[in-house]
Amino acid sequence: MLSIEICIDVSYLSAGIGFYGRAFGFAKHAEPYRGVAVLRAGEAAITLLEKPEHTAPAPNTRDLRRYQRHWTPVHLDFHVEDLKAALARAVAAGATQEQLFESEEHGSIAFCADPFGNGFCLLQRKPLGT
Repeated sequence: MLSIEICIDVSYLSAGIGFYGRAFGFAKHAEPYRGVAVLRAGEAAITLLEKPEHTAPAPNTRDLRRYQRHWTPVHLDFHVEDLKAALARAVAAGATQEQLFESEEHGSIAFCADPFGNGFCLLQRKPLGT
């Protein structure tokens, strides 16, 4: 059986727990090791990993962790019932709104970044049958 765990590097664990709690309703479920927190919101779970800025993400790379906005080919999509309310919560928690596309026909989406530079999207669910 395959399972997937989503891990997000953050510069400060407490700041990450605070952001993902205020923005999306995640609460700390476990802290199995120092610098690691498992958060849950309903059936969803994410793991936050405290990794200091300017440390190497892998032994054989010259790249260093940076927490200003950065591009990555993998990001999170949060499907929400009310895009405007979810976007307001995320921004109030410390997210940056980068783009907003509103479409009744296709569904609306907001492109954002968390306070650690990680991109994410908010997608408003379309009612079934439309």
